[in-house]
Amino acid sequence: MNTTPPPVTEATLAAFSDAWNRHDIEALMSFMSEDCIFQTAGGPDACGTRHVGAAAVRQAFPAAWATMPDAQWRNGKHFVQGDFGVSEWTFTGTAADGTRVEVDGVDLFTFKNGKIHLKNVFRKTRPNLPAR
Repeated sequence: MNTTPPPVTEATLAAFSDAWNRHDIEALMSFMSEDCIFQTAGGPDACGTRHVGAAAVRQAFPAAWATMPDAQWRNGKHFVQGDFGVSEWTFTGTAADGTRVEVDGVDLFTFKNGKIHLKNVFRKTRPNLPAR
């Protein structure tokens, strides 16, 4: 019996992205390892803000939806090579003041045992667009 987990593929990262767009924390966490790490685009450290372990990551992921309830990651392109992957996307959302955010970014991933071990976010910075 083979107990080796299936490798992470481009389809895995596309499904992970779809879960972000559904704002589905249970689905998102099903892709993450127990000892996962999430490094945000912004924060006080050079890495942004680092969240370590499934409990901390589970708490951190929904912050994007809390500040922008219509947050979406569109135009996804995904690449996987062994235990490394990249997702490229355009983030869109509406801020509390009605202004709109539209910026490009990437997630850099490392994988362990068929799960996402590290999600490291990099996002462009630009002024918000006028409200519609």
